[in-house]
Amino acid sequence: MLLQGKVVIVSGIGPGLGQELAVEAAKQGASVAMCARTHSKLDDAEAEIAALGLGTQVLKIATDIRDRGQCANLVAQTISHFGRIDVLFNSAYNPGEFGPIESANLDSWRAAMDVNLFGTMALTLETIPQMKKQGGGAIVMINTMVTRKPLHTQGGYGASKAALASATSHLALELGAYNIRVNSAYMGWMWGPAVEGYLQMNADAGGPTVEQQVAAVSKNIPLGHIPDDADCAKAAIFLGSDYACAVTGAALDVNGGEYLPH
Repeated sequence: MLLQGKVVIVSGIGPGLGQELAVEAAKQGASVAMCARTHSKLDDAEAEIAALGLGTQVLKIATDIRDRGQCANLVAQTISHFGRIDVLFNSAYNPGEFGPIESANLDSWRAAMDVNLFGTMALTLETIPQMKKQGGGAIVMINTMVTRKPLHTQGGYGASKAALASATSHLALELGAYNIRVNSAYMGWMWGPAVEGYLQMNADAGGPTVEQQVAAVSKNIPLGHIPDDADCAKAAIFLGSDYACAVTGAALDVNGGEYLPH
C-alpha cells in the first residue's frame, strides 16, 4: 500500500476526481481528512470508503477554501484527530465560465482565481507549518492540461491554473530544505461526471452526440480512450507517496499522451 499509515487531506470532494482521490488514498492505507463546501458530497465519499471494508479512519469537514479561517480550522481538526498531515491533495477547483477571451466575464475569471489559486494557496499555507514541525510531507497540486495545450473557451480556467503552476514551482524551491515535496499532476480529459455532463450539455445544445464527441477527443489520445477519473487519481497518489521521495517541482502529465512535451 503506497500510503500505509499516512494521513492525507483531500480538498474538492465531489463526484469525479476529488472523490476518487479520497477513495484511492483509503485503498492505499491512508487515514483521510476530506473537505468540500457541501456536506452531502462528503457523506457520499465517506460511504464509498466505508464500503471498501478497510476500517479507514475518515474525518469530514465542510470547508470553503476561499476562507483562510476555514482552511485553518480544517488543518487544526485534522491535527487534533490524527496528530499529523503527511500529504495534501489540492483538488478543489472552479472551472469558471467557458467562452472566448475577447468576450470574457472577468468576474468569472476572478471567481476561478479565488479557488484555483488563492484558495489552494490558503489551504497549502495553513498546512506547511505542521509539515515543517513533523519533518516533511508532500503537497500535490491538481493542475490541468489546458495550461500546456490551450483549448477553445477555457482561457480563464487555464490562466488561473497557470498562476498556480508558477506558485508551485516556487514552493518546491522554498520547501525542499524542509523535506516537503511539492508536485503537480496535469490532468487532461477524464471520463467521469464532469466530462460526461460537459459533453451532454454540448449535445443538448444541438452539437454532436456524446458518442461522437468522445470519438473525436479519443482520436487525439495515443492510448485511444479518455482516461477514467479513478485511473488519473492513481498518478496523483504516486506523487504523494514515498515512491516519489526524490521528486519535487515535477509536472506529471496525466492525459493518455494527448499532450507530449518535447
